Amino acid sequence: MDIIQHGGDPQVGNLATPINASAFSKAFINNLPGYRQGLSAQRRGLEIGMAHGYFLYGPFALLGPLRNADFAGVAGLLGTVGLISLLTLALSLYGSVGVSTPTATLTTPNPPENLGTKEGWSEFAAGFLIGGCGGALVAYGLCVALPMMYTI
Repeated sequence: MDIIQHGGDPQVGNLATPINASAFSKAFINNLPGYRQGLSAQRRGLEIGMAHGYFLYGPFALLGPLRNADFAGVAGLLGTVGLISLLTLALSLYGSVGVSTPTATLTTPNPPENLGTKEGWSEFAAGFLIGGCGGALVAYGLCVALPMMYTI
């Protein structure tokens, strides 16, 4: 019994292993916002941006050079928004150079078609910016509000 098999064409470089060819792995990857069916490009960017903005706030606020200052939370928020802006610029540049339609792989047999156009990447980048700034604001709000709630 062969455990590792090629996914149709052995020269593609995507071998079917028990990890990437299992039903769990396929279901997990196909439910991520980048590959979930029925989402617009802006909604994909919004979900991915929210996650990135939320988890990037912590390292800037708690591990940054201003971590011992009274305004460490605000510095973390500004650093996160700055990085999200740079990432949005990178997404916009990537989308403007002319992307091709996504190819189907063993793990993602139905890739989203709206990320194969310049308009789709533009919508994705706009959603990423809004979601990233929103996620950073939510994280900042939680870090500010939770200590106040403990005093009640």
